[in-house]
Amino acid sequence: MKSLNWKKSLIFCVSFFAVFFGEVAVNIACGPEQDPYDYYVSYFHNNVQGNEYSPFAFNEMVYLYNENEVESEAEINSTEWAKYLNVKKEDVFKVMYAADSATSVKLSSFQSITSLPDSLKQNSFLQSLTQKEGAKKYYLFAKSVEPLVTKDFDIWNPVAKDSLLMLKKADEANELALYEKDNFLKLRYAYQAERLYHYNGNYEKSKAVYEKLIEKNESISAVKGWALAIYAGAVRYAGKPDEAAYLFSKVFAGNPERRVQAYKNYYYTSSPLENALKFTKNNAEKASVWAINAFGNPTPDLESLHKIYEYAPSSLLNGALLVREINKLEQNLIKESTLSTNPADFYFNRYNDENKNVDSLQNASLKHLQSIKDFALKLAADKKYPQPELGTISAAYLSWMENNPDESLTYLASLTNPDKLPERLTNQVRIIQLLISATKINKGSEFKEIELVPVLKWLDEKRFAENIEKPTANENYYDYDWANGENRFTLTTRNFYQQILAPAYAKMKDTAKAAMAMLKGDLKFKSSKQAAFLNNMSASTIYFWQNSLSPKTMLAIADLKVNYKSDGLDGMLSEGLNKLSSDDFYELLGTTYLRTHEYDKALTAFNKISVKYKYFAPSNWYSEKVDQKTYANPFIERIRDYPKRYGTKSPGITKKTFAQEMLRLQKLTVSDKANAALYYYKMANAIYQTGYYGNSWFLISYDWSSFSNFEKPTNSYDADYKLALTAENWYLKARTLTKDVNLKAKCTFMLAKCQQKKIINNSYGNINWYDDDYKESNRKFLALNYNNPYFKEMKLKYAATPYYKIAVGECSYFREFLRPTKYVKPKQPRVIVIDKGR
Repeated sequence: MKSLNWKKSLIFCVSFFAVFFGEVAVNIACGPEQDPYDYYVSYFHNNVQGNEYSPFAFNEMVYLYNENEVESEAEINSTEWAKYLNVKKEDVFKVMYAADSATSVKLSSFQSITSLPDSLKQNSFLQSLTQKEGAKKYYLFAKSVEPLVTKDFDIWNPVAKDSLLMLKKADEANELALYEKDNFLKLRYAYQAERLYHYNGNYEKSKAVYEKLIEKNESISAVKGWALAIYAGAVRYAGKPDEAAYLFSKVFAGNPERRVQAYKNYYYTSSPLENALKFTKNNAEKASVWAINAFGNPTPDLESLHKIYEYAPSSLLNGALLVREINKLEQNLIKESTLSTNPADFYFNRYNDENKNVDSLQNASLKHLQSIKDFALKLAADKKYPQPELGTISAAYLSWMENNPDESLTYLASLTNPDKLPERLTNQVRIIQLLISATKINKGSEFKEIELVPVLKWLDEKRFAENIEKPTANENYYDYDWANGENRFTLTTRNFYQQILAPAYAKMKDTAKAAMAMLKGDLKFKSSKQAAFLNNMSASTIYFWQNSLSPKTMLAIADLKVNYKSDGLDGMLSEGLNKLSSDDFYELLGTTYLRTHEYDKALTAFNKISVKYKYFAPSNWYSEKVDQKTYANPFIERIRDYPKRYGTKSPGITKKTFAQEMLRLQKLTVSDKANAALYYYKMANAIYQTGYYGNSWFLISYDWSSFSNFEKPTNSYDADYKLALTAENWYLKARTLTKDVNLKAKCTFMLAKCQQKKIINNSYGNINWYDDDYKESNRKFLALNYNNPYFKEMKLKYAATPYYKIAVGECSYFREFLRPTKYVKPKQPRVIVIDKGR
């Protein structure tokens, strides 16, 4: 938690508001930045049509879904050489691409097998080279230019290229290409010349080599596509971006090992679609240009679907772009469950959506859904696409998305030979069937849990298989990219548990099962060596567990933890419980009792925690000292909330010692009635300090954020954390019981502060800082504060008390109440501070 150097303002004595400041950094300490592969809910796998165009799957947060070419250039070249020499592909690959630096040096002067290490003497590729002088000559030439074209580029320490040597080698390659009779070798010499000229900046010579020696070469080789990519770059540098864009689209279509590179280069030309289309010579080329544009379009794009299908109905591009459009619809139409949100989402969602008409977006998306479904059904009916079943399955999923499960079932029933579908399609069918069966669950109705078990076990097998290769030494949820773009079943399983099952249990008032479903959704590994409470939880699950569970719910979970069930859905949900640390579990249980002021039960829970356990102490991020910890100090008297005055010694007052002292004071209110008023006053102070504005908020909350003022109370303990209701009741009780006028004054002033918490929450939660009504809203807010009834009581009844004089001296707000001055509008905020307590 960061302690701010707050600016003075007339309303800041009782409570300061971060929302008034213009320059505050955003800090989220609960985990890493949002995963670009996990920012919307999806159940339709983006590779269901295959991996041919997987780098271009929909993702609005990154330029490419991934930058891995779908085929290996090294494998393709090795295959071509193996066929040419009639040798093993593996032997070619080992020599050309897998040799270490020392071996590579020896190979650069290779003449005979006898000079090589024993590991290479039986290599069929090298043996063949000794028998074909022309092939060996080319190989040695390629090795000689390798350092000129494969240097690692370091932007901070660029290495100057050897232009003279590069030009010499380019001329040599060009000469060798002119006189070489073997088309296989001729093409490769020409390619070496072309790229050497190109990398040296001799673009005209590079183009000339391509046009004279490569374009008309009769070899069927991937090298021609690589040469075309270089030629396209030279055309671009020659000031012809539209033609270059067209040429890059040809590489995109014909060379999957250079597809990502071609895609990037196409967009570097900045050529409009219609300009590149002017160069196309046939329908296949037109389809490629439309497709490369569509893959770069994050918005709904029905036109591209129809155009590509018109020009190339059997192309796999149709399936890839259909799935891409479905994923776009998911982003707009599948709403995330409120159980999966945390405080950071409030700010970002509120202000990102302020100027967005959500209903209009949804209506437009539903209209687009119908068009995409029509296209999918056409794809299925025409049977021109290699896997027309993809169209039927897509239509079934789209029907589920628009809440029409019966129609979805009808489409799935129309599949012919469903048992013979490719595995990806079969998997997607099972997922859709699960979603259909969950329709009743979504409505919060009773459902037959046992029916879900088989498919959920299947999903578990799939997601655990995805993570089997992951490191398990330190099994933390964020140890690696949890959703790395390839863990599709991991995401599907998590989404089902957290977006469908957990909300259903919450609607049925079974919070324990909702919590277990949240936890179950996050599990990555079939077994675990770690028992840390938070290691296996996402930020959303952590937030739900730490903020939404009551003592009753925690006890129900504790019972399931002890009386573990091994069968049925309950057994599956319970699987995550054995991953919970007992210390962390009882720390949370004790915290829930602190929130309900059952200090005896809280103490019982804390007594089950090991002696070495360290209670959380937040860091003061704004301190000049690195990672300076703050310690609770709830039993103090304070006029001003800010700057907060913390304890100075570790561990300060922990949750356990807090429970002990509060329990002692509670008992004294009964056993020592003569001093009960003082005990209630002390307890009220302590409860006030455990609220949002106090120095000990982390005794009952696990996070603190400056935008809590904007949020309406949602958690059960917000009555204390945000509204100070228990503190108010105990201050009232203390004031009623005491005859000490000065103590009455103290209670009255603190009651004014408690009253202001309600004013803040009711007022600032409704202000739109970017609307024109800001000034009027703020005027009403100030009017409520000026009319605080307890400040009137302070002036009328307690003006003669010593405490009154202290309050007037320390609290500028109280002075403004006594003598109002003209209000000056403060700066509006730009950003919000978030301090998550982890």
